[in-house]
Amino acid sequence: MNWKKIGVIIGREYAMRVKKKSFLVITFVTPVLMGLLMVLPTIIMLYGSSEEKGQNVAVVDNSGIVAQYLESDEHIAFTDMTGQDQEYVKRNLDSLGYKALVTVSPIDTAMGVSIVSYSYEPLGSDIAGRVTEAADRAVEDYRMESYDIEGLENIISSISYSSSITSYTITEDGGEKLTVTGVYRAIAVIFSILIYIFVYSFGGMVMSAVINEKTSRVVEVMVSSVKAIDLMIGKILGIAAVALTQFLLWIVLTLVIVVGVNAFMGFDKLMQSPEATEQLMEMAGAQGDMMTDMVDSAANQEMAAVLSTLSQINFPLVIGAFLMFFVFGYLLYSSMFAAIGSAVDNEADTNQLVIPVTIPILAAFFIAFSAIDNPSSPLLVWASYIPFTSPICMMMRVVNGIPSWEMWVSLAILVVTTFVMMYISAKIYKVGILMFGKKSSFKDMWKWLKYK
Repeated sequence: MNWKKIGVIIGREYAMRVKKKSFLVITFVTPVLMGLLMVLPTIIMLYGSSEEKGQNVAVVDNSGIVAQYLESDEHIAFTDMTGQDQEYVKRNLDSLGYKALVTVSPIDTAMGVSIVSYSYEPLGSDIAGRVTEAADRAVEDYRMESYDIEGLENIISSISYSSSITSYTITEDGGEKLTVTGVYRAIAVIFSILIYIFVYSFGGMVMSAVINEKTSRVVEVMVSSVKAIDLMIGKILGIAAVALTQFLLWIVLTLVIVVGVNAFMGFDKLMQSPEATEQLMEMAGAQGDMMTDMVDSAANQEMAAVLSTLSQINFPLVIGAFLMFFVFGYLLYSSMFAAIGSAVDNEADTNQLVIPVTIPILAAFFIAFSAIDNPSSPLLVWASYIPFTSPICMMMRVVNGIPSWEMWVSLAILVVTTFVMMYISAKIYKVGILMFGKKSSFKDMWKWLKYK
C-alpha cells in the first residue's frame, strides 16, 4: 500500500464531500431539529397547557358525597345543580353555558357510585380525571366512615409499605461498593447504539460513493495511476473523516442551540411557573407532597449510588474499547460495502447483495438488546467473539466489567478478520470497478477472487 497516495485520496474525498450543499444543509439543519426536539418540552410547559381554561361543568350529585370533593379553578368550574331538572340541563348545555353535565348515581349496595357524562363533544381527559379522582376520594372516605373505627385512615396509611433494594458489588480486593445497575445499562446502550449507527450508515455511504464514481467513469482514470486497494482504503478513510466531522459538529451545534434557547426563554421562568412545575412533577411520575418527600429522603442516597457506580467503571478502558471496536468494525463493514458497490451499476442492484452484509450487524443489535439485563448470557458471550457481531456485543459486556483477556481476544479476532476481509474486498473491487453493463452475482464475485 502506498500511504502517500492514500493520503491524497483521503484529502480529495474529504474536500469534495464537505463542500457539497447537501453536507452543509444536513450538518446545520439536523442540529436545529435536534435542538428544537430537546427544548420542545420546555416550550410546551411554558406556553402550552393540557387543560382548556374557563370550562364550566354542571354536576348532579345523587349520592350526596361527591360534589363537595370537586374543587373549581381557573381551568374547570364545577356547579352543583343537584335537585334541578336533569333532562332540561342536558338538552340546553350550550345556552346555559356548560361544557358538560356529570351525573353521579346514588350510593349502591357495594358502597360505590356510577358516573355518567353528557356533552356535545367527547369529554376531555382533564375533566374526566378530575371527576373520577374526586369520586374515588369521596367513596374511600365514605367507606372508612361506615366502619366507625377511630383512626382507620391512619391505620391504613401505616400499613402501606414500599420496599427497595440496595445493590452492592464485591470488588476484587473483597470490598463492597454501592451500585446502580441502570447506570451500566445506559452507558452500554449508548456505546452500542453509536457503533451501530456509525458502522451501518457510514458503510452505506461508502457503497453509494463507489457506485457514483463507477457510474460517472471517473474511477477508470483513477485506477490507471492508483492501486485498487489504495483507492478503496482512501475512500473508506475519507468518508470516515467526513462522518466524524459531521458528528462532532452535530454535538457542538446541538448543545449551543439547546443552551441558547433555554437561556433566551429563561429556565428560571419555567421553575417559577406553578403550572409548569406541576406538569414537570407529573412527567417525573410523582405528585405534590409525594415528590417532595421522595426528593428530601432519597435524593442524596440516589446521587451517592450513581456516583459510586460511575467510579467503578473503568472509563479509559471503556472509551479505548469503543474506539478500537468502532474503527475496526467500520473498516470491516465498509470494505464489504465497497466490494458490493463495485460489483453493481446502480443502487437498485444492491438489494440482494447487501442482505448477507446487513444481517450480521442487525443480529448483533438484537442480541445485545435482548441480553441487556444479563450481560453474561451465553448468546451474548459467543456473539462478542464473532468478528461480525463483536463491535456491538462486546461493548455491552465491557462496561459491566469482564476479564481483560476476553476483550483482547475478541479484538484480535476482529483485527485479523478485518485485514482478511479488506484483502478479499480489494480483489473484488479491483475487477468489479471496471465491469459495466452486467448485473453481477456472488458467483461472479467468487470468480473475481481467483483472478491474479
